[in-house]
Amino acid sequence: MIHKAYFTLRERQEELLQRRNKQDQQFYNGVYDRYLYPVLTRHHVPIHWRFDLNEQTNPFFMERLGVNATFNPGAIYLDGKYYLVVRLEGLDRKSIFAIAESHTGIDQFRFVGTPLTWDDTDQNETNCYDMRLVKHEDGYIYGIYCSESKDPSVPESDTSSAIAQAGLVRTKDMKIWERLPNITTPSPQQRNVVLHPEFINGKYAFYTRPQDGFISTGTGGGIAFGLCDNIESAVIQEEKVIHERRYHTIYEVKNGQGPAPIKTEKGWIHIAHGVRNTAAGLRYVLYTLATSLEDPTKVIARPGGHFIAPYDDERVGDVSNVIFCNGAVVNEKNQVYIYYASSDTRIHVATTTIAKLIDYTFKTPEDGFRSLDNAAQRKRLIEQNEQLLK
Repeated sequence: MIHKAYFTLRERQEELLQRRNKQDQQFYNGVYDRYLYPVLTRHHVPIHWRFDLNEQTNPFFMERLGVNATFNPGAIYLDGKYYLVVRLEGLDRKSIFAIAESHTGIDQFRFVGTPLTWDDTDQNETNCYDMRLVKHEDGYIYGIYCSESKDPSVPESDTSSAIAQAGLVRTKDMKIWERLPNITTPSPQQRNVVLHPEFINGKYAFYTRPQDGFISTGTGGGIAFGLCDNIESAVIQEEKVIHERRYHTIYEVKNGQGPAPIKTEKGWIHIAHGVRNTAAGLRYVLYTLATSLEDPTKVIARPGGHFIAPYDDERVGDVSNVIFCNGAVVNEKNQVYIYYASSDTRIHVATTTIAKLIDYTFKTPEDGFRSLDNAAQRKRLIEQNEQLLK
């Protein structure tokens, strides 16, 4: 018999699932719209994914497999629906992947099916997270995620040192997933790997982030670009850094590709994340850049400053002061939906358009990299506006 408490919880959750989202009228920058409510939280996870519903085996209706957070989703737009492959983190700290879908893209997301599984081809893999979804011109939808395992080179007493590699899966229907071998690169650690959606000179192209350690980039770092011949056994021989870290910027400690770049008439627009150190710890924000349509390794626009940063309540969570994005989609109206997580806890959406994204990326002044240069830049804007205001 189903425990009677289930029906009370289900009714309460249904109100949450049906809630309509609204634009945050207190926020305005002309670039994108923010929304009042997150699109997904741990409270959206189906009750029967967390509780044993049987009154006999769970007489006190206790949560047996609790959920700590939902964040860092891959995203794709298919057949008029918005799909997120969500990083669902249990109370046990393990992350799994689960699909949520919505007709609007800004609200009423529901988890569907069951968490994703595929052939277990890597017994050393302990944790997997942060999948980037890309519909490639070869006909497959690919998912690249961080495959984490314990570092075998450290003493047994060291229970925190890890190795990150790029796990690779693919599907054609978002239901059956094929596990392919991990992507091989020259770097000892590899995170934030993203597949370019088109062939480049007949080869598969990837954005990588070479780094020496699991957390520290060491001598590596920056957004890199590499090619391979065969994605079923992907080996990247060379990583060319196309956008490097830089002192006293929003990406001075680390930076990496977010979702796959968005193709526009002016160039490929990238949404990346930048990390800097503060007295309160690492601060993650998003920024954009553009690369050439003819040569995706050539950066042609680099607007200064962050694009999206933690705002109000977004600053608080499991890992505070963090914004991270690995999923963005464009629909048939050229509307852009950017799915980002705040503080490793919950998922939000920001919406804009291709036209606005182009305007922001190509017309926002670049960072002058020095305070006096940036002061002069702002002075020119003020004086120009003062002439208009006369």
